[in-house]
Parts: sequence; C-alpha cells; structure tokens
Amino acid sequence: MTVLVTGGAGYIGSHMVLALVEAGESVVVIDNLSRGFSAMLPRGVPLFIGEAGDENLVEGVIAAHGVSSIIHFAGSVVVPDSMRDPLGYYHNNTMTTCNLLSAAVKCGVPRFIFSSTAAVYGNPAQVPVPEHAPARPLSPYGTSKLMSEIMLHDTAVAHGLRYVALRYFNVVGADPQARVGPAAPGATHLLKIAVEAATGQRAKIDVFGTDYPTKDGSCIRDFIHVSDLVEAHCAALAYLRQGGAPVTLNCGYGRGHSVLETIDAVRRVSGRNFAIHTAGRRPGDIMTMVADSSRIRATLHWTPRYDDLETIAAHALAWEEKLLRDRHGAQQHALSA
Repeated sequence: MTVLVTGGAGYIGSHMVLALVEAGESVVVIDNLSRGFSAMLPRGVPLFIGEAGDENLVEGVIAAHGVSSIIHFAGSVVVPDSMRDPLGYYHNNTMTTCNLLSAAVKCGVPRFIFSSTAAVYGNPAQVPVPEHAPARPLSPYGTSKLMSEIMLHDTAVAHGLRYVALRYFNVVGADPQARVGPAAPGATHLLKIAVEAATGQRAKIDVFGTDYPTKDGSCIRDFIHVSDLVEAHCAALAYLRQGGAPVTLNCGYGRGHSVLETIDAVRRVSGRNFAIHTAGRRPGDIMTMVADSSRIRATLHWTPRYDDLETIAAHALAWEEKLLRDRHGAQQHALSA
C-alpha cells in the first residue's frame, strides 16, 4: 500500500510527503533534485534520485516497495519559460507522464493522481470556470498538461487505471508550522517574490500588465494555500481507494484576488513597504482565472482551512524568515569553523 510521490522533494511534493507520513502512510519518493531538496523529506522516507520518466527506475521502485498509488508532481511549471522552451516542456511534462503511466500499467498500479493546471483553459469565457469549459491553453505549459490529461484518460479506458486529475489554480503559501515551503532559487510565483521583497532580498517586485479590464488593472488569480491543496490530494487518494471513478477536478477556492491586492496583503502582514515596478503584459499570461470549485467539494468532500489571503501571506512570510535565519546561521557557522 505504498504511495510513490514523484517530485516529492519539491515545493508541493514535500508538503504532500509530510501529510502522508503524518497520516501513517508508507511513502517513497523519486526526485531528480533539480528544484527539490532531500532535507525537505521526513527522516526515513526513501528517496531515489532520478527521473520520473525513467521507466526502469520507476518499475524497480514499484516492485521493491509495493507501490499501489502514484501521485505525480514532477514537471516544469513556469509559463514564460515554456514560451521560450516549448520542446523542453513537452519532454519534461508530457513525455515524462507518458513513461510514468507506461511503468504504472506494466506493474499493475491501480491508482494515479495527476497534478494538472488551470492553464489548460486559457482565457475562459466563463468565470468562475467549470471543468467542462473548453480547453484552450495559451502556453506550451498548459498544452503539455492537457496532453498529459488526454493520455491519462485514454490509459484509464484501455487499462482500467483509476485516476484523479487536479487542475491547480495558483498554489501559494507554506506549511503553517514552517516545516517545509518553497526554497528553490529563482522564484517565479508572485507570493514568494513578494515575501522576498518584504524581507529585503529583492529591491522591487515586477508587475506584468496593469492595463487589463479588471478592478485595478492587474491580473486576477484564485490563490490556494499549499496545505489545502495537499488535503485535496489526500481526499483524492481516499476517493480512489473507495473505488471512485476517474475524474478531473478544479482545485481552487472559487474566488480571486488581483496581483496588486496580493502585494498589499504581504505589505500589511509584514508591516514593510517595498517598491513595485510595472511592466507590460507577458505572452501566455491569463487575465482572470478563478475556479468553479463546486465539483471538488462535492466529489471529495473537501473543505479548505486556509481560505484567507492574509493567512496565506503570513505563512509564506514566516517560512521566508525561517529560511533567512537558517541561512544566516549557516554563514555564521562557516565563518567560525
């Protein structure tokens, strides 16, 4: 009954592994550590350093650890990067998922949870956007995930695999106890960048596009706390274990906040001001993306706990301050050695 978590040493994956371990699950991780850190994993969790698309590696891990469920996080997630390197995204997202599914089918793994994205919708005609809305991605990132969803569906039809595909909206924040959080350099997510600015690590924060037809001209996003996202995965695992049919679900709160509102929330929570630099719109960016979350709430009986922007910002700030303290302590230790 072991759960294999790909990308389990990364931002979302490390929160997932922590939640599974706390629930008494047997967990094993595959991560290439390109954006993850082995130190983020609880003690005793086996880590295999390698690619989730390496079928030989995956098959060996499944066989050695009796894997019966896979939660697949590993992949590339930055929209502007995907515009510059589409083939890299199709390789790391779509082809990796194809190989992972192949290994799962070959080894008879019956359950699969896939991290998809709201980027599959593009600019939706209806907001909040329901799962049945047309998929019209504006970036190779969104297309790579949509292609993976199609493969997942077809694999389920052909081989009886049961799955839940969760279309993430904007995942933010950190563990409320500051045990894990986003730690990779070169942050691209708004809230992470904002708390870096609030803690003096950035001179300014760039806002791309302030001329959208929204309430303050900036893009609007449905920000979901990473711990609530992880709880949705736990609920999805329970659903599949109870015999639930394959399903694709939005994973968001159902209400949006603008980029400028989010920055203001970080300013309030931190009590610090920082500069904003406005720039033009970026190719591939979506104006407004808010989830219709009624299906996930009904299907998985999921009720979020941290649906409050200032709470999310406070948890992100606490984690960032912890990182700074740890970094300072390491520097002091190195100087005294």
